[in-house]
Amino acid sequence: MSGITKGERIDAKAVVGKTVVGKSGKKLGVVNDLIYEVRTGELVSLTIKAPTSYANTFQFEKDQNGFEQIPYNSVISIGDFVVVAEEDII
Repeated sequence: MSGITKGERIDAKAVVGKTVVGKSGKKLGVVNDLIYEVRTGELVSLTIKAPTSYANTFQFEKDQNGFEQIPYNSVISIGDFVVVAEEDII
């Protein structure tokens, strides 16, 4: 899959299971699920499983199942990895 950027459509199944990394290249975890606003369909956040020690340095909100949530507005691109801007998740 080539890189996907804001505004482009992507199948959620293609994102779940991808490794999440920061712009710095440090691994945060693996995409567990996508959270969206039911009324509008807007993506709100993604949840990660298997958070790394680097991910644990952030104060992520957690969903009802205890998975860390990363705001979707911090996602820079989706390709082989989901790349997020660390400064947008703090």
